[in-house]
Amino acid sequence: MNKLKRYLLFLVGLFINALGVSLITKASLGTSPISSIPYVLSLNFKFTLGNFTIFFSIFLILLQILILRKNFKLENILQIPVSIAFGYFIDLTMYLFFWVDPKNYLVKVIALLVGCAILGFGVYLEVLADVVMLPGESFVRAIVQTWKTNFGTTKIIFDISMAVIAAALSFLFSGQLNGVREGTIIAALLVGFIARVLGKKLEFIKPVLFPEEYETKREVSEKIQNGGKQYRKNIIVIGRQYGSGGHDIGMAFAEKLGFSFYDQEIIKMAAGTTGYTQDFISKKEESMTNSLLYDLVSQVYMYAQTNEEAPKDQIFEAEKKVIEELAQKGNCVIVGRCSDYILRNRTDCLKIYFSAPIESRVKRVMKRLNLSEKEAKQRIQREDKRRADNYRYYTGRIWGVAANFDITLNTELGMEYIENCVCEALNR
Repeated sequence: MNKLKRYLLFLVGLFINALGVSLITKASLGTSPISSIPYVLSLNFKFTLGNFTIFFSIFLILLQILILRKNFKLENILQIPVSIAFGYFIDLTMYLFFWVDPKNYLVKVIALLVGCAILGFGVYLEVLADVVMLPGESFVRAIVQTWKTNFGTTKIIFDISMAVIAAALSFLFSGQLNGVREGTIIAALLVGFIARVLGKKLEFIKPVLFPEEYETKREVSEKIQNGGKQYRKNIIVIGRQYGSGGHDIGMAFAEKLGFSFYDQEIIKMAAGTTGYTQDFISKKEESMTNSLLYDLVSQVYMYAQTNEEAPKDQIFEAEKKVIEELAQKGNCVIVGRCSDYILRNRTDCLKIYFSAPIESRVKRVMKRLNLSEKEAKQRIQREDKRRADNYRYYTGRIWGVAANFDITLNTELGMEYIENCVCEALNR
């Protein structure tokens, strides 16, 4: 039943993809990079855009066979019927949009943007279904698997190559540039970006569509033990302003309670599963400087599916998995890394946020890093912003909001008061 749902979802996504491609094409400002060669050929020969899409897809599948050879899996043959269906969907939707023929440039741009939004939604559904990759993305994956290249870089080169080849064919067959315009660049930037944003904003849909895949080991354990009831909190997660002393307080609590303490240790554990060095992870984690720019740069990874993610996403997912595994063991204190969000549904988890007046934070940072007062303030502002942006990007929440935590405490109240509050909360 689950497999059937996935294939039905994929077919819906495929049809929506075709709607998007057709509307973008009808805008007459170029088309998406992957469709640029079929589109240019359709302008110069008698076959339709859908026909040439099928021909070009079969060509890419043959190239995959040549590249992968014995590693070409039988299941990849599914790309053939998918390509045929996609081609006919494009011709059908081109017919459905027969009335779309904008003359005004502004109307063309609007049609293009609407087409990009539709195509982005279709790509999101395709990735959500996670059953078959279209030949274009599968061809890129074949190159990555064979020559061990970076997926993101390879996908960008592939898209650029498609547009350049399409432009060259246009000059060859008609003596002028047709089918590749500013809309091709806009589609290349926007479609994956839209799909990626939808993937984040609509994350709640996947557990609804495929609930059987989201029964975690924790949930199974809870069903066995006391009907899922927990009577004592034995996990502490800590969010903290930079310079508030949250790390040191967390370490002190772990020592007092006999709990394991995890902060930098999470980096070491994540390094073992990502292949990145600890130094690389340390620099990249919790450091979102511009989420919009990051999405634009990383959108090419939308098509990688389970094989490769954008590096920062891969780090987040690896650390998330580590945090979930540590929480499963219990009796631990975990610092930062959106752990309050990751473990938000656990009843045995006490979520604490530590803050402090800017004056005391500045003094602490000055002493610890041997900085001037001005340098310490700048450091605090920069680090707080990076943590806030990273938290908002991966959780959709505002960093430091009291509603996300069980307790929010000012560290200037003193260790004794904080200890009493936390110990009381652990048993409630």
